[in-house]
Amino acid sequence: MKAVEINLMKDTNQSFIFYHERNPFSRWHYHPEFELVLINKGSGKRMVGDNIDQFEEGDLVLIGSNLPHEWLCDDHYFNTEKGFQGEGIVIQFLDNFLGETFFNIPENEKMRKVLDDSTQGCLILGETKREITNAMVKMINASPEVRLYSLFNIFETISRTKEYLLLASPNFTSTFQAEKSNSMKKVIKYIMQNFQKKIQMKDVLDVVNMSSTTFSVLFKKTYNLTFSEYVLKVRIGYACSLLMDNNRSISQISFDAGFDNLSNFNRLFKKAKNLTPKEYRKKAFESEKYNKFYEN
Repeated sequence: MKAVEINLMKDTNQSFIFYHERNPFSRWHYHPEFELVLINKGSGKRMVGDNIDQFEEGDLVLIGSNLPHEWLCDDHYFNTEKGFQGEGIVIQFLDNFLGETFFNIPENEKMRKVLDDSTQGCLILGETKREITNAMVKMINASPEVRLYSLFNIFETISRTKEYLLLASPNFTSTFQAEKSNSMKKVIKYIMQNFQKKIQMKDVLDVVNMSSTTFSVLFKKTYNLTFSEYVLKVRIGYACSLLMDNNRSISQISFDAGFDNLSNFNRLFKKAKNLTPKEYRKKAFESEKYNKFYEN
């Protein structure tokens, strides 16, 4: 299943996109803009990178630049005499829409962190979700000027929250967070270049020039995962992207993703995704029904 690039039209007198979506939601796609998606009406399957989950009315997600995604509503939202009955609100903005340095000034450090996290997709929860939802709904009938200042308020809400979950695996998107530690950045680069083969810890320690204890503590502090957990997450994420290509066998995918045997792959994949690789592939390709809706 190949992702396509889809770009919404931005008015020439506006700096960002606000779109009230009442047509069928876009198929598996990506775009350079960051995107805040609120589902006002709809339920079904949400795909963000390699994450597949169910969504309900009120779903709110911040999507990073060029991260593939799709909301696939259940059939009954399509099979009505009135046409498609789903509804969403979309805000899109480029990283530099307020200037090249806006998101990198000291006052925006916390906002920058959330934008970096959004390269994996951020499912927004709790009181943060309630505040942003109310703001986005009010923006429907607001003037362009009011929408801009409402967006600033949304940024402020996002910048002070920890009420979100990361969705996609770190390997799915070609970008990764701007690391605080140059040593950790070297490690991530090493993982991305070598995860398909057996990684020896002594080689990693040579890259960062640290003792095993120091490295383990710093890595866990930076990513909230152990090194082995992170490598596994990367391998699972890569396997998920390969499973969306129906031409490869699951056995071949397991080896291509760096697993030493098929049974180990099946066990670890099921533990991570709560689906077997076969079930994951089937669920992903169910969205082809949605794509056909556009072709009729």
